[in-house]
Amino acid sequence: MLSRHHKVDAGSSPDGDAARPASVRLLGVRIDCLTVPGLLDRAAGAVQARRRVTMLYVNVHCMNVRARDDRYASILEAADVVYCDGTGVRLGARLAGIPIPARMTGADWIHDLCRFAIARGLSLYFLGGEPGVAAEAARRLQELYPGLTIRGVASGYGEADPSIAEVNSSKPDILLVGMGTPTQEKWIASHRDELDVPVVWAVGALFDFMSGRIPRGPRWMTEHDLEWLCRLAAEPRKLWRRYLIGNPLFVWRVVKTYWLDSR
Repeated sequence: MLSRHHKVDAGSSPDGDAARPASVRLLGVRIDCLTVPGLLDRAAGAVQARRRVTMLYVNVHCMNVRARDDRYASILEAADVVYCDGTGVRLGARLAGIPIPARMTGADWIHDLCRFAIARGLSLYFLGGEPGVAAEAARRLQELYPGLTIRGVASGYGEADPSIAEVNSSKPDILLVGMGTPTQEKWIASHRDELDVPVVWAVGALFDFMSGRIPRGPRWMTEHDLEWLCRLAAEPRKLWRRYLIGNPLFVWRVVKTYWLDSR
C-alpha cells in the first residue's frame, strides 16, 4: 500500500489561497476535509466578502465520470470547494488509508443550510430539475423553515441560459444548481463569469428529494449507508448501470491503485 505522504495533500490552493481547507487526494481528485459547519462557513465567508466561490461534490458516480471526462476533471480541479457526498467515496478512501472526515449529502445538509441562511440573513435561488420540481422543493422548505428567503426558482433542463438574467436580477447570495453530474458542473463552469452570485453550489438531485419526487427511503437505511439502494429501487432503469456496474468499478480502481500497483 502507498505510504501516507503519497496520498495526502497539504491543502493549499494553486493561487495561494490560505482560506482553502486541508484536503486529500483520492484517485487524483482533490477532496476537501470539511464537515457541514465548514461548508456553511465557506459559503457565509464568500457572501460577506462578495467573493465568488464555486462548491462541488463527489460521489462514486462523479469519480467514475471524472476518470473518462477530461473537461469535468479540470472543472473539479478548479473548484474552490470539493467535498465528499457519497458513502462509497468515504469507504473507498478508508480502503486506501485516506482520511475523509464526513460524507455530506444535500438531502441532509439542506436543513442545516436553511437554518443557517435564516440566522445569517442569506438568500437562496433554486435552479434545476424538471418543470415544477424546484418550485415544489422551495415551497416545502419554506413551510418547514418560515423566514427562509428563496429569491426564485427555475427548471434546469433544456435552455437554461435565459435564467441567468433572472438569477442576477434576483440577487441571491447562494445559487443551488441541480442538473446532475456532469451537466451541472459544466453549466456552472460555462456561465460562472456571467453569474453575479457569490456562491454557486452544485446539488445534484436535491430538488427531487425535497419536492418528494424521489423518496429517500426509511431512516434506518439512510443512517446505515444504504441510501443508494433506495435510489436504485426508485429509478432502476436510470441508475442500474451507475450502481451495479459503477460501484464495483470504483472499488476495483481503488484496490488497483492503492494496493496492487503500489506493491
